[in-house]
Amino acid sequence: MSKTFNTNGYCDPKLHYMVNLDSRLHEIKNMIDDGKYFTITRARQYGKTTILTALADFLAEDYDVISLDFQTISYADFESEQRFVAAFAGELSAHAEHIPSETRELLERYASQQPQTATLSALFRTLTQMCQKNRRQIVLIIDEADSAANNQVFIDFLAQLRAYYMLRLKVPTFQSVILAGVYDVRNIPRKIQAAEHCRENSPWNIAADFLVDMSFSAEEIAGMLQEYDAEHNTKMKLSQMAQLLYDYTSGYPYLVSRLCMFMDERLTANPWTKEGFLSAVKMLLEDDNPLFQSLMNKFNDFPELNHVISQLLFQGKSIAYNPDDTAVQNAKMFGFVKTENSTILLANRIFEMRLYNKFLLDFNEQNTGIYTESMRNKNQFITNGHLDVRKILEKFTEVFDYLFGDENESFLEETGRKYFMLFLRPIINGTGNCYVEARTRNQQRMDLVIDYLGEQSIIEMKVWRGNTYHERGEEQLIGYLDYFHLKKGYMLSFNFNKQKEIGVKEILLGDKLIIEAVV
Repeated sequence: MSKTFNTNGYCDPKLHYMVNLDSRLHEIKNMIDDGKYFTITRARQYGKTTILTALADFLAEDYDVISLDFQTISYADFESEQRFVAAFAGELSAHAEHIPSETRELLERYASQQPQTATLSALFRTLTQMCQKNRRQIVLIIDEADSAANNQVFIDFLAQLRAYYMLRLKVPTFQSVILAGVYDVRNIPRKIQAAEHCRENSPWNIAADFLVDMSFSAEEIAGMLQEYDAEHNTKMKLSQMAQLLYDYTSGYPYLVSRLCMFMDERLTANPWTKEGFLSAVKMLLEDDNPLFQSLMNKFNDFPELNHVISQLLFQGKSIAYNPDDTAVQNAKMFGFVKTENSTILLANRIFEMRLYNKFLLDFNEQNTGIYTESMRNKNQFITNGHLDVRKILEKFTEVFDYLFGDENESFLEETGRKYFMLFLRPIINGTGNCYVEARTRNQQRMDLVIDYLGEQSIIEMKVWRGNTYHERGEEQLIGYLDYFHLKKGYMLSFNFNKQKEIGVKEILLGDKLIIEAVV
């Protein structure tokens, strides 16, 4: 059976094309050898289950591994201590192959809810007996550990694990305990009705930092593609394709695999080329997959995310990473953003483009005028299959001045960029895409990159801050054009100086042609 690119469930190297995980497994095993207890906290579909499954096999030579999934324990089983003990004992007995027979008998008794007085403390005394009599050290892995982390019994369970960890030099216990999930159980809000009984201190403050990078590098993606190409003889440009995949996904495992799956299974004409890749990007942005559904649902569950993401998308603001800022922490935990040089950035281009679609759709519901004008005129901006960016700027300048020419600068800073992207959306939607290059974000300028049928156009959007700043912006745009190997670039200047000259003009700087629009 031929291998496939998998985005459903965990990946198996016998069945699926995968990035090599060996270096990560060695890093994690070093933590286990040192007796560390830790959490693997990553966003949805970031490869947690895949790495845990591979880890269990990787450790088998040195340890007995017990792998559990708290999703198999019903929510009702977390509502009382006795029910949780019964459910946990049943799962443990079913998944622990080498435990001593007397321990198994006790676990089976607990699982049948006999005796009625079974408690967490009794369960952990049994686990201590198991660790003492077992032939090798035991590693306990619990996936989806945050499934019912808002229940008091789960807090008590963590407290028992911590207590035995603190006594590990005197009392036999697990060599290592690994909890995996989206929420960090060290900081998860406790939505427990009997709040007065909650412990104020963290029941999992023993966890070591987990610093293993689970995103894929361009080199690792190239290794996976090399295996695929050897079997399919695509003659793709491996390094170019791997870099494209990395540039758009920042190595987010699900996104990498999903794009590869589209190119492998759904595209027929030149799939493993830049044009094929951009077609796959378009398909992914229109894909109603569980990852995107989960991300969008978070805006309803955590409304404070809207402000943070909107700032990053449209205002170009550099937001400092603050571990005490709940909105920023949630945005990072759910995978919307990443940290770099003590600031937060959108996690990857795919998320950015998908989020643009969401926020611009919401914005358009309140501001239909400029979108309507763009829809009415969109066919005039495509000439022989090429995007005429100059015509777009000319028409936007005309429409913007007509609709918003009397507005003040505060309006401009908050909404000017958003209006241009709303104007652009129906023109390129379904054929091209756009994103803001993270390296050029600051409070006054953003470089918008438009991909249209494999052709790239760079538009610097900036707020007018005087001639000196303007000239510096031109120099920076030229440097960016050099990076993209382009001779022509565009500037869109939002200027509320009463003496400004509205319109579009050409500026020749060295061998670069700059087309500037002023509104």
